[in-house]
Amino acid sequence: MLPFTKAHAYGNDFLYIDARAIQTTDLAAAARRLCDRHRGIGADGLIVYTPTPLGAAMKLLNADGSPAELSGNGLRGLAAILMRGREALGTTVNPVVEVETTAGLRRLSLESHEQARYVFAADMGAPTDMREEIIKAAGEELKVSILSMGNPQCVVLGPLPDDERFLRLGPALERHRRFPDGTNVEFAFIERPDCVHVRIWERGVGPTESSGTGSCAAAVAAAAHGGARRRVEVLAPGGSQIVEWKPDGVVLTGWAEIICDGSFSADL
Repeated sequence: MLPFTKAHAYGNDFLYIDARAIQTTDLAAAARRLCDRHRGIGADGLIVYTPTPLGAAMKLLNADGSPAELSGNGLRGLAAILMRGREALGTTVNPVVEVETTAGLRRLSLESHEQARYVFAADMGAPTDMREEIIKAAGEELKVSILSMGNPQCVVLGPLPDDERFLRLGPALERHRRFPDGTNVEFAFIERPDCVHVRIWERGVGPTESSGTGSCAAAVAAAAHGGARRRVEVLAPGGSQIVEWKPDGVVLTGWAEIICDGSFSADL
């Protein structure tokens, strides 16, 4: 029996397993098995973590088993689980959680807490390698904003695509030859200088209700290339988050909710 916790942020859901409890060395196969929504538990990704004195070190795999550097929503879900563990000890709770990711150290500060829902302000690091390019994909010529938020991002500014265009352009951009390791894709519409709407195609997953790093990338691209403010509300299908692009990096504020704890009985 493999113990797990499931949490989500705005519908972007993850499975969390303590590294000390998992026996297999084939984490890619484990992610595919566990994240399968019909034959497993079901999730957008698997996070295997090791507790540390100040938080944890984590490894993220997408639902298709591919590795990913970082997830803002997955990061926040892990912080919620760790904060719940601190509260269970009955001692003074440190409101700051530090998580070591493949993309580097991330710090999250607890803003509020109600039942299983935890609101954090997360230091997501500074955007890097940002530029605009013209890309041809799925029969269209697109101006895109390319950047890294610790993971690769491709943002298309303009009116949000309908379902047909979204399902056609999302995978075409994710696997475009311009991105040999694949990329996350965001379609972003600037409704007002302080409000950006997004649709998200996540690398290794497909359509998702929300994305923390994707929200950050959309906000940064909207400010750099679309005239938006540096503090915006980013509205995804799953809900809204606040992104503030400060001189020293991006801060993402939003919630994560612990769904359940359980045990998985099938062999991995």
